[in-house]
Amino acid sequence: MINFLFFKVFKWKISGNFNFLPKKCVIIVAPHTHWFDFIVCVMVRKIIKFKINFIGKKELFIFPLNIFMKYMGGTAVDRNSKSNTVEQISKMYYKENVFRLALSPEGTRKKVEKWKTGFYYIAKKARVPVICVSLNYIEKVVNFSQPFKTSSDFSKDIDKFRGFFNGIKGKIVEYS
Repeated sequence: MINFLFFKVFKWKISGNFNFLPKKCVIIVAPHTHWFDFIVCVMVRKIIKFKINFIGKKELFIFPLNIFMKYMGGTAVDRNSKSNTVEQISKMYYKENVFRLALSPEGTRKKVEKWKTGFYYIAKKARVPVICVSLNYIEKVVNFSQPFKTSSDFSKDIDKFRGFFNGIKGKIVEYS
């Protein structure tokens, strides 16, 4: 049913390195411009049959919503000013045998000039690669990159990651 909806009704495609996702990685998904991005990603996750997690503020993980959130692969994090979110999340990689964390580097569905960099520091701290996944609504393609290892050059790494998304337009084009 999901395959039929994704490929035949919505007419999307999946390309790139989705057959060989590492057991532990940070997946950055962009551009994130609309709530429908979550639906597209949930369908892709079901189609490729890989466990992929996400995080959410702890306030979202209250009964009964917490049951659904955990079922979908969500993990609650405390994002208050006294908690070290990068540290909290990087520890999750050591607790789990398989942990692929999907994040939006924009941190919002609106247009941003500068990405949030938490994903980078999580990948560095947990010593896991970064996979870039683009949501190209113009061509209706979800594209997976090869795994990128972080280096000691933050600017070079960020430029490489951002380069993967050059020219990609989200559902709301002006937010891309």
